[in-house]
Amino acid sequence: MRYRHLAAALSCALIFGCSSTEDVVPDIPPAELYVEAQKSLREGNWVTAVDQLEALDSRYPFGPYSEQVQLDLIYAYYKNDELALGLATIERFTRLNPTHSKSDWVLYMRGLSHMAQDRNFLHDVFNIDRSDRDPEPVKKAFADFKRLVQRYPDSAYAEDAALRMVSLKNRLARYDLATADFYLRREAWIAAINRCQEIQKTYPNTVAAKESLDIQLKAYKELGLEDAIARTEKLIEINQL
Repeated sequence: MRYRHLAAALSCALIFGCSSTEDVVPDIPPAELYVEAQKSLREGNWVTAVDQLEALDSRYPFGPYSEQVQLDLIYAYYKNDELALGLATIERFTRLNPTHSKSDWVLYMRGLSHMAQDRNFLHDVFNIDRSDRDPEPVKKAFADFKRLVQRYPDSAYAEDAALRMVSLKNRLARYDLATADFYLRREAWIAAINRCQEIQKTYPNTVAAKESLDIQLKAYKELGLEDAIARTEKLIEINQL
């Protein structure tokens, strides 16, 4: 995240005064400002686009461009990694326009925004696996995409949403696998087994479900449960075919 507003606030400490968005964006007619905002969006100048769209939204909240400005803000906030602002705009837009023709797109953007909250720039740069980090944004994203597929099966975004659900399901399964491994290392054998069985039940067609069998087998061996050991070894053999 670029922390645009934070950077601007810090810059203010170095000078005598600080201009707000209202001061930065010229006070020009809304039609002209809207055209400028669209130009910034097309050019991928997300910071400027956000400034212009926020100015339009605050100066003309009930103007002829109000709905489209909010839709554009949702997209610009997402592209500018201002996810909290984007989600707040989505909630406001949905509350005011529950039957809007672009409701499927808004729901799709909510899913993308929640999904992006699970992303960490440093993790990507250094290729760090953080399967154990809080998956709450992932659960929200999965619910958003699931709702989109169910409510708008013919939407242009439904197919991509379904594909993203597969990725999110794997992410959630890896989190549970990391939890099962944590229990195993803490010698909480029953807790490890229960979590493994939950993975196999909830996410049966994932790599994590197969890998959970190894953790389950180790826990059963520690408990000396011969029948359970034999069943688990058979499942591992079947999944290797």
